Amino acid sequence: MTARRTLNYLLREAGIGLALVILCVIFAIAAPRFATLDNLSNILTQISINTAIAVGMTFVILLGGIDLSVGSVLALASVVAGLVITNEALPTPLAILLAIVAAVCVGAVCGFINGWVSERWKIHSFVVTLGMLNIARGAALQISNSRTIFSFPAQFNAFGTLELFQIIPAIFLIALALVLIGRFILNRTVFGRMIYAIGNNEEAVRLSGHNTSRVKVLAFTICGITVGIAAIMYMLRLNIASPILGVGFELKAIAAVVIGGTSMSGGKGSMVGTFLGACIIGVLDNGLLLIGMGDFARQMVTGFIIVLAVIIDTYRIKALQRAAVSAETAAHSSKPGEMAAS
Repeated sequence: MTARRTLNYLLREAGIGLALVILCVIFAIAAPRFATLDNLSNILTQISINTAIAVGMTFVILLGGIDLSVGSVLALASVVAGLVITNEALPTPLAILLAIVAAVCVGAVCGFINGWVSERWKIHSFVVTLGMLNIARGAALQISNSRTIFSFPAQFNAFGTLELFQIIPAIFLIALALVLIGRFILNRTVFGRMIYAIGNNEEAVRLSGHNTSRVKVLAFTICGITVGIAAIMYMLRLNIASPILGVGFELKAIAAVVIGGTSMSGGKGSMVGTFLGACIIGVLDNGLLLIGMGDFARQMVTGFIIVLAVIIDTYRIKALQRAAVSAETAAHSSKPGEMAAS
């Protein structure tokens, strides 16, 4: 088991980390501005929101599911929070607090509905979240009257511009905290172990007496919560809330998770890998922009990277399976010798 875990780590986290380093070196050579401290701060800001969403998406994909509604839910959560925070009848500190709570609650409710409907009627999450994508976007447009909300309190905007050591943005620290919390849940809690177990063999977990539906609904709810937090992070970054925010965010989040080594079939992956995947997406976007590549070309490159990541994941799974078979064969072959010695 130790050998398999070591091999799994080398093929996933270490390999992704090495790819990130190589990518940074290439762009540092090709674009001198890439290696500046100002650009580093810009990259950290860019990857923060995607990292937050990808943390929740990791829980869903580890179960073998998917959430296509995260971009629209982010827009809805930001609009609701924007309406609360600009309510002049509320004291500023209370308005900020209620806006944060509102965004998280909107995300949690949407995530819960996704999970509950999917489990209650045994509909694949692809279809359910595709429906939520349209529902949330329509709701955001309806309650905001299709307008952008701005003029947030100065205290709120000031926090969005804070930087640690004048390099690390405050919103990146929020994203990093989510990664650490997500890693703790997956690696140190019974719920996290259930996530992996269901992703590997849901029927076996169900037959052992566990409520798999409850775990899956909670995973979708967690995804919604991280989207609500990402909505607040987006408001901190741009000082606006708009019903058209978040278009395409689901693709970037899925890309970060898949590039990070999480299997689309579920059961295999890690939060560290997701974070590294988000970093690769951010570095790739920033580096290609600095060398003069246009938006359409960058989208093509990102799509190619996603497909390549899935292909690599297929080979990784086969390598792990071969290693498992070899270890099992070696264990069986050693038994006759042990019996003879006894």
